[in-house]
Amino acid sequence: MISRILGALALCVAAACGDTFAQDSPVEWKFSHWVPPAHPLHKTAQAWAQSIDQASGGTIKIAIYPSQQLGKAIDHYDMTVKGIADVSYINVGYQAGRMLVANAAQLPFMIDNADNGSRAYDVWYRPYAQKDMPGVKMCLMFVHDPGTFHSKFRISSPEQIRSLKVRPAQAVVADWVKLLGASTVNVSAPEAREALERGVADAITFPWGSIYLFGINKVTRFHIDARMYTTGFAWILNPDRYNSLSPAQRKVIDQHCSPDWAFRVGSEWGEFEAAGREKTRADPAHTVVSLTAAELAAWKKSAGPVVGIWGEEVRKQGYDPAKLLADFDATLQKYGAKAK
Repeated sequence: MISRILGALALCVAAACGDTFAQDSPVEWKFSHWVPPAHPLHKTAQAWAQSIDQASGGTIKIAIYPSQQLGKAIDHYDMTVKGIADVSYINVGYQAGRMLVANAAQLPFMIDNADNGSRAYDVWYRPYAQKDMPGVKMCLMFVHDPGTFHSKFRISSPEQIRSLKVRPAQAVVADWVKLLGASTVNVSAPEAREALERGVADAITFPWGSIYLFGINKVTRFHIDARMYTTGFAWILNPDRYNSLSPAQRKVIDQHCSPDWAFRVGSEWGEFEAAGREKTRADPAHTVVSLTAAELAAWKKSAGPVVGIWGEEVRKQGYDPAKLLADFDATLQKYGAKAK
């Protein structure tokens, strides 16, 4: 339903503005990301590019380069700054010390779902994006469906993390596992399976569906059944390329860099990840570990200090962390996305 409505709107815009776009110079953009073509994000990116093509009267073409074709996952922010890519998909927590406000979405037990969670994240973050993401133009923000710990052996309590080697999903989760006494193995998602296979890592934080897409299911057997964290992501634009567009073309891009599109990206990816949880539960080769109420409470308590770490980081950037967090909580509550 959402895709049909957005598609119809794009066609209406194209029909209404055909004469305007006839005077515009055609442009071709490169959209770089680092997940494989089978990933739902790639398919949503294709739909986004097609919708822009239609809405711009064919004057904005976007070619999509998946699977790190233009550069490593961790380099996509800088690739966009330099113009190697015009649009990029980034994990806001891949590089410690950057996008510190955006890292609020990385805090454990913060966001409950991918669809409304993405909309809320996008709405809340927009006023901070220009300062928090220097050198690029933020298009939209989103999260995946909540992920968890996947490991080679059974884990049910935070004490069992001590002395393990954990590949964290992002910088805030890295702080969390280090507080629990683990060491971190900082590799991107496409490199995670190899780290586990070689014994460089014992456990990983990952969303459910993606453990199959990236082959993590072949090297882990135990999975905690809890909605423990989300990861914040963004689609970002090279500002010079955006500013070089005509006013009518910029309007099309603005219409596609919106909370509605953030919702769509989060929703389509979220459905994929949620299905992975059910697939894992039905797989006799895997054990989904249910937590007792006391164990879940212990995990939540163990994550408390990372809120303080994040707060000190954003305070050094001139922000009031209590206000940021209160506003974020209120926005998540408004859209029905606050973790319980």
